[in-house]
Amino acid sequence: MAIPCPAFFGSEMPSIESGPLSPPPSPLILTQDELKKIAAYKAVESVQSGMVLGLGTGSTAKHAVDRIAELLHQGKLKNITGIPTSKKTHQQAVSLGIPLSDLDSHPVVDLAIDGADEVDSNLNLVKGRGGSLLREKMIESACKKFIVIVDESKLVAHVGASGAMPVEVVPFCWKFTQNRLQSLFDYAGCVAKLRFNNGGEDGEIFVTDNGNYIVDLFFKKDVGDLKTASDAILRLAGVVEHGMFLDMATTVIVAGELGISIKNK
Repeated sequence: MAIPCPAFFGSEMPSIESGPLSPPPSPLILTQDELKKIAAYKAVESVQSGMVLGLGTGSTAKHAVDRIAELLHQGKLKNITGIPTSKKTHQQAVSLGIPLSDLDSHPVVDLAIDGADEVDSNLNLVKGRGGSLLREKMIESACKKFIVIVDESKLVAHVGASGAMPVEVVPFCWKFTQNRLQSLFDYAGCVAKLRFNNGGEDGEIFVTDNGNYIVDLFFKKDVGDLKTASDAILRLAGVVEHGMFLDMATTVIVAGELGISIKNK
C-alpha cells in the first residue's frame, strides 16, 4: 500500500508568481530526516490510550517518542506506559514526561515502534548499529505488534548487504570470540571488527548499556539461511546476542520520495 507523502510538518511550498512565463512549481524534496519523521508519525497513529509501548532507539525512533509525548501533553493519548530500549531513550522519555516501566512489571508489551539499519523483502531486520540491540530485542520480542519505521535507504536485497551486522559479546577474551565469529562465516567473506567509539580501529572501545562489547561482522556475500546463521552465532560461548531480528516485525513503514509504503507480515 502506498500513501502519498504530505508536505513535511510545518513546511510551506515556495510561492510562484502567476503569469504566462512563470516556471512550474519545484517538487518538494525531503531530507532523509524528514522522511524518517513522516514514517515515525505514521507509526504513532497506531498508538492507543492505555497501551504499554516499547520505545525504540535511534534517529528515526526519536521522532516517534517525541510525537507520543506531544500527543500525551495534548490529551489525545492517556495512560501510556513506555519501556525504553536504551539509556538514551530512557533519558529522552523522562525529559518529555512519558511514564516509564520495565519488562519485570509489564512482561507483555502492546506495541513497539523502532527503526532498523536494514530491512529485507521478508521483513527480516538488521539492528544494533547504534549499539542497543540486546535491550531492543528483549523488548520487541515481547510485543504483540512491532512496527518498524525506516526511510527507503534501509531496504536491502539481503541481510548484511549495506554494512555491519552487530554481535554483542562479553568483554572476556573478546578477540577469541571475534575470531570464532569470523571463521563461522568464512564462506561469505566475513571480516569481524571490534567497535570503537570513534568508528575507527583504535582508541576507546565502545561499551553497550549492558557493559558488553560489539563485534561488527561485514559480509562480502549473502550468508544464506538466516535462522541457521542465527543459531550458529548464538551457540558460541561469549556471544550475548546478535543484530538479526528475524520474523519479529509485524509491520514496516517505509517513507520515500514518492510517498509512504506499508508492508504487513
